[in-house]
Amino acid sequence: MGVGAPGISVKKLAKHVYNHYCTLFYQPDFRDVYRAVRQYVQRQSRSQQGLLEHAERWGCYRLNTRNASARQLMLNFKAQQESQAEKEESEKPTVDLSLSLFD
Repeated sequence: MGVGAPGISVKKLAKHVYNHYCTLFYQPDFRDVYRAVRQYVQRQSRSQQGLLEHAERWGCYRLNTRNASARQLMLNFKAQQESQAEKEESEKPTVDLSLSLFD
């Protein structure tokens, strides 16, 4: 399940945070990380202007598009792909006019 309109579950989000903080010398307790992530998500999703909002599925959340800060966090991959396609079309292949040594 990708992140987008369907959102991401709190457990999956907690796993990402847990993996980010795990090192060779320090491994936090997953239950503590999960509890902290759950509390943060619940606090942010309570108000209309919060960073997160409830998704359609139970236990899933997504960025709140009505919040200006959340819109800055969203990446628009379609615009980037379109600009790359236009750039590739505008570049003309160069023709090698040098003489071949092996003819």
